[in-house]
Amino acid sequence: MVRDFATAAVLALAAMDQPQRIAFQGVRGAFSEQAALQFSEGAEAVGYRTFPEAFDAAVSGECSHAVLPVENSLAGSINQTYDLLTDSVLHVVGEQVVRVHHNLLAKRGTRIEDVKRVYSHPQALAQCQEYLIRHGFEAVTDFDTAGAAKVLSENGDPDAVARAAIASKRAAEVYGLEVLAEKIEDRPYNFTRFFVLAADEAPKRASGLHKTSLVLATKHRPGDLVACLEEFPKHGINMTKLESRPRRDKPWSYLFYIDIEGHVDDANVAEALTALMRKAAFVKFLGSYPAAEPVEVE
Repeated sequence: MVRDFATAAVLALAAMDQPQRIAFQGVRGAFSEQAALQFSEGAEAVGYRTFPEAFDAAVSGECSHAVLPVENSLAGSINQTYDLLTDSVLHVVGEQVVRVHHNLLAKRGTRIEDVKRVYSHPQALAQCQEYLIRHGFEAVTDFDTAGAAKVLSENGDPDAVARAAIASKRAAEVYGLEVLAEKIEDRPYNFTRFFVLAADEAPKRASGLHKTSLVLATKHRPGDLVACLEEFPKHGINMTKLESRPRRDKPWSYLFYIDIEGHVDDANVAEALTALMRKAAFVKFLGSYPAAEPVEVE
């Protein structure tokens, strides 16, 4: 029995020393991979083809965390992540903000004047639309920015020199591509916010700003949403986000995704959430977590 206990203790300590495995959607070089590595230095970032697959990897324990985008400063919310969170057993345990710089990548030796078609994710193409039009490039959609770079690097077609991809500099390094042009996004204020998800809630830190995220549904009565939201200023709480999404189980009914400043262990936040539960038709606590460090515009 003593030997078994000692063996278990050694195994537990060894597990603690193992680098975290963090799931993200995409392939190496994706901005989601950058967010995962920002969250935990030395972690193993594991790419999955779809959002649900990355999500399920954290649910099953295959990965300790999942990092998924929730909003872009130009394109708005990423609804698929919010939809997954609604039915989730995972908690939001952190957030990361990534400064998005788009770059024009091509095979080595390609001249920019030879490029005819540019491949990337639809959002990346939209965020570089003015640049593409100015250079007369044909925009072609792909499933992912880094994925477009990967396909380009593997493409053996004779006309491959006429193709380029929009992706990160890391994608160029990973797939051996050349950066033909840097920072080609049309607007400088391009940031993506990511949620870090895990099975267990995050403990409150001794210092620093915290945020709390929740999902809310109201009853169909005049003023119900206002009555719910007024609990935040009543308790001295700043609401930083309010987003509505259609309910998938009730046509023409809506869920409200809310971010507020503060931690659920703070007395005023706990009191506000208790009052909210008395007024709302449905409240789901998604998590309290350390807020991301501010990112400066370069």
